[in-house]
Amino acid sequence: MCSQEGEGYRLLKEYANGFMVSQVLFAACELGVFELLAEAPEPLDSAVVSTRLGASPSGTELLLDACVSLKLLQVDVRGGKAVYANTELASTYLVRGSPRSQRDMLLYTGRTTYVCWRHLAEAVREGRNQYPKAFGIPSEELFSAIYRSEGERLLFMQGLQDVWRLEGARVLTAFDLSPFPLICDLGGGSGALAKACVSLYPGCRVIVFDIPAVVQMAKRHFSASEDERISFHEGDFFKDPLPEADLYILARILHDWTDARCRHLLERVYRACRAGRWWDCGALGGGSARGRGTGVPTPRGLGKSSIFVVGSGIFRCGLQTLRCGRRGLVS
Repeated sequence: MCSQEGEGYRLLKEYANGFMVSQVLFAACELGVFELLAEAPEPLDSAVVSTRLGASPSGTELLLDACVSLKLLQVDVRGGKAVYANTELASTYLVRGSPRSQRDMLLYTGRTTYVCWRHLAEAVREGRNQYPKAFGIPSEELFSAIYRSEGERLLFMQGLQDVWRLEGARVLTAFDLSPFPLICDLGGGSGALAKACVSLYPGCRVIVFDIPAVVQMAKRHFSASEDERISFHEGDFFKDPLPEADLYILARILHDWTDARCRHLLERVYRACRAGRWWDCGALGGGSARGRGTGVPTPRGLGKSSIFVVGSGIFRCGLQTLRCGRRGLVS
């Protein structure tokens, strides 16, 4: 086998087995491997880990060794036994409570996005997302799948909070927002982006507008509601009156909906904005080469495919977004 053919075959196997890497990561997060090792005063052997997790000894050892191969765990030998500890990567991003933790977003990805990706071929044939096959929920009701239980709703909100902890400052400083004293974050969920906004722009106030169930959960589980500069308003941004504001943020919103619904929403925003403001349409978002809701950089084609499988099926480049929002807003 020539070197060029060997490289091609190696790459093909890497692509074909990529799902295994994802599942090791998801399973270790789901089982609480990284939290257990973070709380332990010293590295643990696989027997102790399996006992504390209530998992099988053989399966636990295999999972721990897989995590070592992915540089999520490090292994040492003490007293003739292999003992495991978190790597810096795991301690930073995979332990709940870490300031940079992405654990909840990974759990959401494994429980929802990954399940829909199983049906990519059907999505291509049918031209729609795969919530019907994955969860028995109509394609048009994508948030009924994401919010299919209180636990899943909370996980999704926690996952987006994970993402905004890392990306919020970069997104909110793409433009100088200090001239806008009153900002409305449509579909703002837990208020994580609003919290980052008032931290960066202390003179502004932010209204988080979301459906009642999300607002009520945000007030129960997240700290943004404790900041007097942040207020929460309940409503459906397609139907209910929008709060008046100087600027509206639609972060991770437009890719979920068809062009017709996006135009309808942007027209509503235009009518609601305070009189006397000039408007343009820019881009405040995680970048076009990202999968829906994951916050994880991916090759451009995978980001587009993810939107097709779990969103509206419409991937808009920057120019298409500008055309969609020509009536004016910062999106």
